[in-house]
Amino acid sequence: MKKKILVFASGTKTGGGSGFQKLVENSQTKVLNAEIVAVISNQPAGGVFEKARNLNIKFEYFSGPYDSLNYQKIIDKYQPDVIALSGWLKLVKGLDPKKTINIHPGILPELGGKGMYGIHVHKAAIEKFKAGKIKNTAVSMHFVTEKYDEGPVFFHYPVKILESDTPEILAHRVNQAEHKYQSYITNLVTQGEISWDGKNPESLKLPEGYKFLRK
Repeated sequence: MKKKILVFASGTKTGGGSGFQKLVENSQTKVLNAEIVAVISNQPAGGVFEKARNLNIKFEYFSGPYDSLNYQKIIDKYQPDVIALSGWLKLVKGLDPKKTINIHPGILPELGGKGMYGIHVHKAAIEKFKAGKIKNTAVSMHFVTEKYDEGPVFFHYPVKILESDTPEILAHRVNQAEHKYQSYITNLVTQGEISWDGKNPESLKLPEGYKFLRK
């Protein structure tokens, strides 16, 4: 029986949800050997809703409060094996850190934390680049705790920053890298090849010969 993935994706009133869409598409081509059982959004309509409708995936509007009780009600309803945050902008509480993962469009921890999402991450990356502090940004994936962008990072894919980059241009290249790798890495988590005990960072398990970590 296929493992079940529940996706949380905020999107916007007019767009977003491209990561969610790629997860669904790749679950149909076997890159991601799992079933996307539903997508949860804090936007009642917009990009995520439209993509869910077009992909025939159950959509649920989550209006809050964003506390442990309400998160757990959703988890109890769908009973997922993995919870994938893909552009989810709310702090999560009460979720099992062993099976909750997030994708982040920047280097962690330098470009993470409260308020560091979307274009804000790319603006900060270019500022650090111009100050000579970094040469690359990155796509990162990590297990999720109850603090923004914390929990063990298990995927780091560098994306070079160019002198000519604007935040929007950099965002596009980072987004392309996200789409290329998110499903593949999520599959490794879903199949248990990447795992964590939810407590000790040193318990992070990765496949033999795994190359997608920060050097």
